[in-house]
Amino acid sequence: MESRESESGAEAEEVKKEGQLASEAKVHFKVTRFIMEAGVKLGMQSIPIATACTIYHKFFCETKLDAYDPYLIAMSAIYLAGKVEEQHLRTRDIINVSHRYLNPKSEPLELDSWFWELRDSIVQCELLMLRVLHFRVSFQHPHKYLLHYLISLKNWMNRHSWERTPVSLAAWALLRDSYHGALCLHYPAQHIAVAVLYLALQCYGVEVPADSEAEKPWWQVFSEDLTKPVIDNIVSDLIQIYTMDTEIP
Repeated sequence: MESRESESGAEAEEVKKEGQLASEAKVHFKVTRFIMEAGVKLGMQSIPIATACTIYHKFFCETKLDAYDPYLIAMSAIYLAGKVEEQHLRTRDIINVSHRYLNPKSEPLELDSWFWELRDSIVQCELLMLRVLHFRVSFQHPHKYLLHYLISLKNWMNRHSWERTPVSLAAWALLRDSYHGALCLHYPAQHIAVAVLYLALQCYGVEVPADSEAEKPWWQVFSEDLTKPVIDNIVSDLIQIYTMDTEIP
């Protein structure tokens, strides 16, 4: 009897934990969407935005979500990413864009005591993030690999087949959307680049020429240590992100 009760208790705890993780994943999805949209309004390029998302995800891998305001962490991640990628941003601009995003119907912020307190919070939060992440805030992103793979694949394939399907646009969109989750922390950059290209080709039913007759599949030519199960795992994680998108207002 005691054994059954303990098993039941363990199962209930597991279900509770899974529910908490799912709830936190939705928060992270919404906040990284904020980072991306605010980044665009601030004129950030794709690499600094990717770095901001990675800093955000990595910080919350080291800490608990309920210990910090995720949007303050996001603003500080944008500020820090601008420094890391040498696309410096003013805290005033970050605050104004963030305020307009989070409070679309409100008046522009006044330069009052609340504004300066928020500015100081962003700067202090930046220092906290650097300490928590042990000053490791420079990352290798999949973007340069994806660019190289797309050029190689374009030269490899039939020109008409390539131009009539937006494989390239789809691959870039998939890569951008992957930062809504923590894929950037779980997989090497090369593997993510190949996986988004693989999924883009699958979405449009495009086949790589002579792939079936080749000694190794095209994706292994790009990344020798990559395996099909790893591609499947990355694709599965991407699909989960899009599933989450349909569940969030």
